[in-house]
Amino acid sequence: MTSIDEFDLKILRQVQKDAAQPIEVVADQAGLSRNACWRRIKRLEADGFITSRVALLDAEKLDLDLMVYVMVRTHDHEPGWLEKFRNAVRSMPEIVGAHRMSGDLDYVLRVRVKDVKAYDAFYQRLIAKVPISEVSASFVMEDIKDTTGLPI
Repeated sequence: MTSIDEFDLKILRQVQKDAAQPIEVVADQAGLSRNACWRRIKRLEADGFITSRVALLDAEKLDLDLMVYVMVRTHDHEPGWLEKFRNAVRSMPEIVGAHRMSGDLDYVLRVRVKDVKAYDAFYQRLIAKVPISEVSASFVMEDIKDTTGLPI
């Protein structure tokens, strides 16, 4: 693995805040010339520290007001079931995060939908795609902190 230094960390802090900001701004914040900063960004991309550059969208303005955490337990841990579950998760755009867990839960899904009625339709499609032993959902009432930034 390639090591990174304090200049690289400064660059990463800047681009995770706003990947669209001009290279001159990133370079200035990192204390580097424009060219040196650009070369470092290209190396950070090539080495996999920067995996993509995206735009973050306002879910409420797009009528996706409800975030739901869906907790899944299964009694079937066979490879065939897991592949079917992965395919179902990947095919459903409402699922914006999916994690296999340790402990009591098997999986946690982060789901974005318009409202409870849309969640119910999502739920019906999910259980039609793959058999699940137990499903419970928690609806987000307030976003206290929701960030994509890593603590670097």
